[in-house]
Amino acid sequence: MKKVFTIALLFCITVVYGQIFDGEIYIRDKSSLYLNQVYVTNVNEHKSVLANYNGDFQIQANEGDVLRFTSIATERKDITVTKQMLTLNKNFVELQIAYYEIQEVIISSFRPTGNLRKDVTSLKSSEKAFELRKMIGLPEPKGDGTSPEIPVLSFNQGLSFSLDSIFDLISGEKKKKERYYQYERMSKNIKNLQDYFGDDYFVKLKIPKELIPNFLQFVYSSDNITTFLETNNYEAAKVYIEKYLPIYLKRLQNSNLIQVAGGIQK
Repeated sequence: MKKVFTIALLFCITVVYGQIFDGEIYIRDKSSLYLNQVYVTNVNEHKSVLANYNGDFQIQANEGDVLRFTSIATERKDITVTKQMLTLNKNFVELQIAYYEIQEVIISSFRPTGNLRKDVTSLKSSEKAFELRKMIGLPEPKGDGTSPEIPVLSFNQGLSFSLDSIFDLISGEKKKKERYYQYERMSKNIKNLQDYFGDDYFVKLKIPKELIPNFLQFVYSSDNITTFLETNNYEAAKVYIEKYLPIYLKRLQNSNLIQVAGGIQK
């Protein structure tokens, strides 16, 4: 009798609260955009969750429910939950990048004369370092000197193998660790950027307070501002904030992201 009661109780709980839909979001053509926040909404139940840095998420759903995937960086996508989906350990959901128009780029008319002193004095201060490196022929530095990759081979006191690295490489954990490293790096940088300017600065730009990190992730993923942030040159990053602000606001108007984010904050 107790078993029958327990089964009946579990059935009722499942019907009332729904089952758990496990999923992973991926973007095929530009993997860096996983850094942007993706909201997953059960349209039928009006509940939302936020996917993590690796695209993983869990949300309560029943067969026939519609799940909506919303992000500033991707096209909106709806899927209908099937019975088979609820039995899978993980459902893979592909999102497409929302291509946007980039503002007009003005190419400098600077032409070197061959006289280094004259050429440098004729440049704007913001252009001098770049053009000077270009004239001299210095290579551009790449990265910040640190590597998110775990070496598979080591030459310390002879050739040796890292079993952990080989396992990670085969199992896919290596890529997840790299993503986590990049996510932590991004989170730290945009937090410092947000603290530097303050919330009021972004609110005056018509960015909702709860979406400030989302906006900064959008800027961070759209352009290479890492060097500025990691050298505390936040004023230089301001140019990119102003550059991507109209693009973000336009996409914000065409989505329901404000309502979704507001619902999660509550």
